[in-house]
Amino acid sequence: MTEAQTTTTAPGTTEHADARPGLNKQSILWVDDISVSFEGFKALTNLTLVLDPGELRCVIGPNGAGKTTMMDVITGKTRPDSGHVFMFGQTVELTERTESEIAVLGIGRKFQRPTVFENLTVFENLELALKAHKGVFKSLVWKLQGEQKSRIESALETIGLTERRDSKSGLLAHGQKQWLEIGMLLVQDPKVLLVDEPVAGMTHREMDKTAELLRSLAGEHTVVVVEHDMDFVRDISGGGQVTVLHQGRVLSEGTMDEVQNDPKVIEVYLGKPEGAEAE
Repeated sequence: MTEAQTTTTAPGTTEHADARPGLNKQSILWVDDISVSFEGFKALTNLTLVLDPGELRCVIGPNGAGKTTMMDVITGKTRPDSGHVFMFGQTVELTERTESEIAVLGIGRKFQRPTVFENLTVFENLELALKAHKGVFKSLVWKLQGEQKSRIESALETIGLTERRDSKSGLLAHGQKQWLEIGMLLVQDPKVLLVDEPVAGMTHREMDKTAELLRSLAGEHTVVVVEHDMDFVRDISGGGQVTVLHQGRVLSEGTMDEVQNDPKVIEVYLGKPEGAEAE
């Protein structure tokens, strides 16, 4: 085996001997120099993103910036032309794994439009998500065990739907369906949550509760929020890192105040600051 090949460190994990030195070995997710093109269109170009355990990271950018493609690569839906995606420092390489394998490793993704089963109750949706994740969906004799019931009860409390546990999901308000889908990920105990535009179509009250929910998840989980609503991003990001994508690259990275005052960001995404002279 050559130095450039991978060496096995533990069952199901590999250590890449040719990975870049100096990476923080404690990172939970490392998107390393990823490039993706579709019929000549460069969706991502040398994109690098490093996330720490328990971090809440907001990712913003105009349409076509590469946000969705980035999530597709992380979750295994799209294979990159070049680059790598690692979990746990450089221990687990994701780009050759299937979507289901990546989900089991601990990456959950919530799409913009909620995809709950509307004819099932809230509890049944959570139970089904847990069954599917455990690979026992086809087992007719599978029953919830104590620990699994506790996980569902905990998720219900976290998403604020304990009192609606027996309600058909189709009767929930839009925001509640979004929270239920987040709960369906939580019962799978993900290490990383990718959340795509969680407040689209929500009322202000629902947005406030969603902000509170996402902030509560950070720490135990690494949360990546892709969002267009700048007020919401400012609300949940606090002093944390915000990444701005543009044309498939990282345009700027820093606190919300820092990126909002970055001239490059002002030019391509946020518009001119108040008082700026018209050209």
